[in-house]
Amino acid sequence: MIYQKVRVMCRLNCAYSGRACLRKLAYLCSVALLLTLCNIAQAEEPAQPTSNFKLGGYSSASIVVPRKGTTAFDLNEISLLLSWENEGRFKFFSELELERPISWNGNEHFDSNNHYLDLERLYIDYNHSDRLNIRTGRFLTPAGRWNLLHAPPLVWTASRPLATSLLFPNGINGLMMFGATPLKLGAQEQTLEYSFYVEALKDQIHDRGELVYKDVAGAQFRTGNQFNLGLSLATLTEERPGNPEYRMLGLDFITHINGWELSGEGFQRFTSNGKDGGSGAFLQSAAPLGNHWYWLTRIETFERPQEISGERWVLGVTKRVAPAQLLKMEFVGGSADFNDTPRGFVASFAVLF
Repeated sequence: MIYQKVRVMCRLNCAYSGRACLRKLAYLCSVALLLTLCNIAQAEEPAQPTSNFKLGGYSSASIVVPRKGTTAFDLNEISLLLSWENEGRFKFFSELELERPISWNGNEHFDSNNHYLDLERLYIDYNHSDRLNIRTGRFLTPAGRWNLLHAPPLVWTASRPLATSLLFPNGINGLMMFGATPLKLGAQEQTLEYSFYVEALKDQIHDRGELVYKDVAGAQFRTGNQFNLGLSLATLTEERPGNPEYRMLGLDFITHINGWELSGEGFQRFTSNGKDGGSGAFLQSAAPLGNHWYWLTRIETFERPQEISGERWVLGVTKRVAPAQLLKMEFVGGSADFNDTPRGFVASFAVLF
């Protein structure tokens, strides 16, 4: 079926020149290959394992109906996760993502003009003990919770909170030490998780529309059990005229009460001379409705001084079709339109395999 779709799409684009057609065919074949790998990884009865490698991934598709503009359909990503581990101390993990491989836009036809490959993660872990681990390579920035769990099948909404993507880099190339240790607070036993990280190599390839950072370093501390509270600290520099330097403080929490999930994150940046360098925060609730349906509510605020600011709200429902499949439908409103998701209706389907 995949290859039949490739043939149909090639016929729809026959107006291209010979060289463009060859590029288009190569791209479509790469999509077909990734989808084939997805099907293999999702097989219910995998073959007898012959190595310590594991292959998985996730994908999502969405429909956006903005208040102003035309309806758009996107296959948002095809992400492949490859990991390796044995009984030793070393572990390997990588995530390669094909972003927006197929879109249906205002031109009223499918195209792949906005696709690109993104190496989200590629690192090696050395496990000395539960209290001390060392990670080197490319990894997600430990700032808040959402950035570490941003894969569509792992989050409640199709739209991402602004504060989690426009104030710090999503990932860095560097070195990180992390671990966990028991912590006793009064009569309660807690777990204190920590991470310290520093950028060692500036990104050489920049994604489209990406804010570019350098000289990133920071730490995160988190307490476990029923009320999960996190503290994030970071220093960073935006690579743009003037190279402004920032100090960032972040707080986040998540808790569950009678089946409800309540969570939130807030970040405040300061320039090197103590002025406001931008801020953002959100509060979100997920309330069970029965039959694996959940009602979602989120309010958020965001500001980058002299650039963009506004408030946004999200109301919607999410259906857990299967343990690794989410159907999401939501309305996005607020005081301004942002590039990631305009005001209007958004529906998406995400699968983890």
